[in-house]
Amino acid sequence: MDELVFARVLHVLGVVVWIGGVAMVTLVLLPSLSQMQSPIEAMEIFKRIRRRFAAHARYATLLVGLSGFYMTDALNAWERFTQWQYWWMHLMVLIWLFFSVMLFIMEPRSRRNQSINSNEKNITPEALNSIQRRHLFLLLLGFLTIAGAVAGSHGWSISGR
Repeated sequence: MDELVFARVLHVLGVVVWIGGVAMVTLVLLPSLSQMQSPIEAMEIFKRIRRRFAAHARYATLLVGLSGFYMTDALNAWERFTQWQYWWMHLMVLIWLFFSVMLFIMEPRSRRNQSINSNEKNITPEALNSIQRRHLFLLLLGFLTIAGAVAGSHGWSISGR
């Protein structure tokens, strides 16, 4: 069982880095950037920080996915995906899949397209606000997933049983 404990530790640390980073970007960085005088300068700072964080987030989501798969397999818990009471496991997989697609496919593609079609006239305060709203949605989904996973893994059920 030591391997299972180690996998859980890696899983939680990966989630802390990943969702904690999303929280920092959403609650600290983006509000600070939206108050800057120059939206173009704010967007440049955001792009630099996003690029650095995306690398960390990729490693973290990879670690979370591998450790989650390992724990599910080691516990032979695959049947939980057919039972509603384990809704939080479905949500964990969905948010992991969503972020993985964003980090490994959409974000690199977006960065390439931005360098090809660099049009700074489209950078407005509204664009930064839109980015912040999307990040807030993702952060709330992450918090819901974490809360559900912690409560569910400790026996809490929606039905109250």
